[in-house]
Formats: sequence, structure tokens, C-alpha cells
Amino acid sequence: MKIAFVGKGGSGKTTLSSLFVRHLAAQHLPVVAVDADINQHLGVALGLDEEEAAALPAMGAHLPLIKEYLRGTNPRIASAGTMIKTTPPGEGSRLLRITEDNPVYDACARRVRPGGVPDGGDVRLLATGPFTEADLGVACYHSKVGAVELCLNHLVDGREEFVVVDMTAGSDSFASGMFTRFDMTFLVAEPTRKGMAVYRQYKEYARDYDVQLRVVGNKVQGQDDLDFLHAEAGDDLLVTVGHSDWVRAMEKGRVRPFSELEDANHKALRMMQETADASYGLRDWERYTRQMVHFHLKNAESWGNAKTGADLAAQVDPAFVLREEPAPTSRTA
Repeated sequence: MKIAFVGKGGSGKTTLSSLFVRHLAAQHLPVVAVDADINQHLGVALGLDEEEAAALPAMGAHLPLIKEYLRGTNPRIASAGTMIKTTPPGEGSRLLRITEDNPVYDACARRVRPGGVPDGGDVRLLATGPFTEADLGVACYHSKVGAVELCLNHLVDGREEFVVVDMTAGSDSFASGMFTRFDMTFLVAEPTRKGMAVYRQYKEYARDYDVQLRVVGNKVQGQDDLDFLHAEAGDDLLVTVGHSDWVRAMEKGRVRPFSELEDANHKALRMMQETADASYGLRDWERYTRQMVHFHLKNAESWGNAKTGADLAAQVDPAFVLREEPAPTSRTA
């Protein structure tokens, strides 16, 4: 299951995504956590110290390796250099699976045990990498998250396997087709006009793409805040989260056992997992593949053909549909 956390900057989406990762890890479910925000804080939120988080490999720095591996023997892709962030898989492409070992995970992922979950399972943590001084004036952040989009395009995941992506703030994710890559999108919103403005914008943009969107109200302090969220989000409002002493301690670097998280917040996390699980029945791999191709053709015409010097529309394999498949029994070299 592919889960996105989005929302206004400062809404608490990184905190909520880290709690959700802990909730899954505590059940020993396989999890790949991805920090795709321009502000790279997910590693620290999961319990790494600043030095450990800064040492995480940047996916963007390994983009040539990612492209070469995913290209496989696909005859429609002449070289890794002609692949762009939206390139879809086809016959001969290598696919990624949650629980396997592969060169992409070897290069880009690190196994971490989320803080406060000593008896839980490890998660694979990936990060796009920070926006550096060398990028100033010459690159946009979407060039970095392109590695995440390419991997999601080639990912085959099952019902009790999870990819949790902490997305960039606001509606920036609409600069690519990545917003369509998820089974469930949780929009974290404060009970404010700005928080609800991001929700309305996201819902409007996503309307034509069958994006499963639910609102998680955060920093809710009383009935007035709850009434406001209900009035603004209606049935899209799934759960709310209020003040948490556990989260406050975590933000100070004092991580307590996850079992001590407030009961109401554990209940909210269970509801989020149940809602994500219910979306499994709505999966439509043919639609998913069509959307992938749609955004690839748009990017090819807009800039991809000119940048690569190739006709990227020819990369589309019309007979190929990405589908859920059994995990391989051995490592793919």
C-alpha cells in the first residue's frame, strides 16, 4: 500500500507520518519510509540524531544507478540517459518490491529501528536529499523527487506492505504526476483558514484523478476547532489529533516507548491504517498505468524530448500493465 502525507508547511505532516511508520513497525509490517520533503526531517522524527540523518544517502545522487537498474532489458529504452522521472515500465523493465533486496535499496536505503519501538520491525528509510548550495539558481526541488516518482512507477506492492512518503509541503507535488501514485493520501490540516485552503486546492487538483484523499486534523484544541474542521472538510475529515505529551517529548529528543502514546492518538493511527486498508479494494492497475503514461507523455512533449534528444513517447509499451505479483524468491542482480 502506498501512503502519502501532504499538507501545509508546519501542519505536522512529518510528525504524523513518523507516528504512522512507528504504528506499522510496531506490528512488524514491512515498511519503506521516504522523505520527499524539501525540508528533510523524517529521519530525525523517526529517532535518528542530526548526524545520522545527514548521512542518509540522497536518492537524487544515485539517479543514474536507479535508471540503469529499472531499465533492465526493456528494448524501448535505448539508454538510462533517456529515462526521465515519468518513464513507465514495460516488458523487460525491472520492478521494485517492498521486501526484496536490490541495488536501489543497497545504494539509497538504510534500515532503521524507529525510536520508541524497540520490539518492532526495522523500516527501510530513503531520502531524496536536501536542497544544497550547489542547487541554488540552477535546479528545482522537483528534480530531486523525480527519483521517488520513478521508483513508484516501477513498484509492485501488496496489501500488508507499506510505502509511506512524507511529501513536500502545500500543492507542490502537483508539479509532477506523483500525486496519483498513492492508494491513500492523508492531508494533515490545522484548524485554520490556511490549512483548509491547502485542502481545497489539493482536492480540486486531484478531483479528476480518483485520488483517495482524507483529512487528518492536527493541533486540535477543543470543540470549536473540531466544529471548524467538520464545517470545512465535511466527510473528508477522518480523525483529529490534539496535544500530545509523547510528541512534545519526541521533539525534544526524549523518545519514550511508543506504547505510552496517548490512547486517543493510537486510536487515530488505527483508523488511518483501517482506512488505507479499505482502499486496497479500489485498486485499479489499468487506471494506475494509464495515469502513469498520461503524465509521461505530457512531460515528454513539454521538456523531456528536448532534454534527452529522444522520442520519449516511444518508451510506452501499449501492452504492458503494472500488476501486483508475487515477490521473487531470490535476489535480482
